[in-house]
Amino acid sequence: MPEAAWQCDGKSNTPQRNKKLNASQLTEKQLDKVIDVALAEDIRHGDITSQALIPNDLSGKASLLVKEKGILAGIEVAQRVFQRVDLLLKVEVLIKDGSAIKPGDIAGKISGSVINILKAERTALNFLQRLSGIASLTAQYVAKTKGTDARIYDTRKTTPGLRQLEKYAVRTGGGENHRMNLGDAILIKDNHINALRATGMNIEEIVAKARRNAPVGITIEVEATGISEAREALQARADIIMLDNMSIDDMSRVVKMAAGRAKIEASGGITLKNVRQVALTRVDMISVGALTHSYKSLDISLELEEPTLKLL
Repeated sequence: MPEAAWQCDGKSNTPQRNKKLNASQLTEKQLDKVIDVALAEDIRHGDITSQALIPNDLSGKASLLVKEKGILAGIEVAQRVFQRVDLLLKVEVLIKDGSAIKPGDIAGKISGSVINILKAERTALNFLQRLSGIASLTAQYVAKTKGTDARIYDTRKTTPGLRQLEKYAVRTGGGENHRMNLGDAILIKDNHINALRATGMNIEEIVAKARRNAPVGITIEVEATGISEAREALQARADIIMLDNMSIDDMSRVVKMAAGRAKIEASGGITLKNVRQVALTRVDMISVGALTHSYKSLDISLELEEPTLKLL
């Protein structure tokens, strides 16, 4: 699909193709690829409703109206969607990402061709609502751990193609990013351990092999499903020990056993109801897959401002 397919005037987009966007740490070119896929789902064959009803020369303004309390994330992405559809649309950001928002707040305003505002509406809101939902849920988890040393981390349980944006939303909500991809760190999980145990290796030997074969300085983390495995990982000098679905009591025992010799991460079955208890065990990290797979989109809508509508 041609780069300018979404633009009503047929012009190419901004020439600064490798400029970094503050929001997602993606370049404009990378973000445009993500946006173009989303736009292709929605307006590849045009917006026949607006095209049948809305005059091409009708202009006006629209507001991004917040209808639910939360944390805003993705406003720059939404801005980019509108300008991807029509470079002449003016998008005014009124609230920055990371800000607490409440019903009645106006996150931004869009002015220009009404037909093109409507073409971009759903795609822009899909990004804005979902990223704000992730940031808002993350902020709730972070608030539950206030006063402890535990940090909230995400996982790789993200929507295919949207990982960088979703992990950005986690950071916006006050959380931390775990591995961005499989090349970021070594994480020896149960399937790795089971596969290598079948060849006669124990955890200490597995960790030693990982250190021999991994890039210098790479972090090595080992998943443990019980205290005995955690002890083995500690003896193997793993950098991080992930406690998978352990009880609160067992987590506390491992933290005391480690005595600072390795970072301890709690994972599996973490909810808003029990995350405070987990943090009080004095683990260093708490990873929560729900941040990016079980969030609720925040309610934000686009509302045309009738007094501003006029034929050019």
